[in-house]
Amino acid sequence: MLRRLQTQTTEMVLLAVIVAICLVLSLASDRFFTLVNLFDLANASAVNIIFAVGLLVVLIAGGIDISFAVAASVVQYLTALALAQIGGGGWVSGLLIAGSIGILLGAFNAFLIHRFRIISIVVTIATFNIYFGLLMFFTRGVSIYDLPDWWTGKVILFERQMADGNWAELRLPVLVMALCVFATWALIRHTTTGRQLYAFGDNPEGARRFGISVAAMQFIAFGWLGLMAGIGGLVQAHYAQEVVPNALYGRELDVLAAVVLGGARLGGGRGSVLGCVLGVLLVAIVQNGLNLLGASPYAFRMIIGVIILVAITLSNAQIGKLFATRSEGRAAP
Repeated sequence: MLRRLQTQTTEMVLLAVIVAICLVLSLASDRFFTLVNLFDLANASAVNIIFAVGLLVVLIAGGIDISFAVAASVVQYLTALALAQIGGGGWVSGLLIAGSIGILLGAFNAFLIHRFRIISIVVTIATFNIYFGLLMFFTRGVSIYDLPDWWTGKVILFERQMADGNWAELRLPVLVMALCVFATWALIRHTTTGRQLYAFGDNPEGARRFGISVAAMQFIAFGWLGLMAGIGGLVQAHYAQEVVPNALYGRELDVLAAVVLGGARLGGGRGSVLGCVLGVLLVAIVQNGLNLLGASPYAFRMIIGVIILVAITLSNAQIGKLFATRSEGRAAP
């Protein structure tokens, strides 16, 4: 009950902050609160949200992974090569190939963590460098532009022409993102596996004594993130209409900051899909606002660092102490 109250409080605070920032940006820039900009913001944030819900599952299970963005780049290249071998394929074959490769990369992380008893952040730092090094070595940094038409063709879900002649377009990545968000929500909230992930992340030793398989939890968590990385990589290449080896490099920190800001605890056992999505949107809105105001991109990197520090401090200290104090006060009478 206490954990649920903490999560709901985090979500309400995030929502209030997002509303306040949107009001300020709408006054500071007449381009912010337009349908064109809001749709562009949704399209551009879709991939990060897909990554974020995958990372959320890993954090709930008490792990951490910083290799998923580079893994998504590897998936892009391998998927492009595989599709070329089968004559182009389609969305179904593309998703199957990308998802399968992503799951294998995530399972490789889980295997190293479980087999050699190495903490997850050390393993994923290693695989981050291995994946990126191999990718750059074999591709020599060369991008792939010759992709199948279905992969690069623009798929518009909704569009409207504005008075100034610009078009507001809501594209396919938003639909894929919504499906990934729903699937993750269903997994962690409405399945036995989801409850076991929370229990394992909150108290690994207690979960182990209760009969929950440590290996299963690690493979499910990292495999799910691998699946989301594969899907996200496919969608990002569709949005960019090309496969660039370093296009996703560095995005892992933005996503990690957003997920932790959304209430996921680095120690495991806490986090929600709604908080995760709100965290990504907050980071995206801040970046979008700074771009519209002409601020330096280095200012955004500084803000990301501040967000990580503030989010970790609040999630692990202040909010917990606040609710603990209230609980003790109610129990005292």
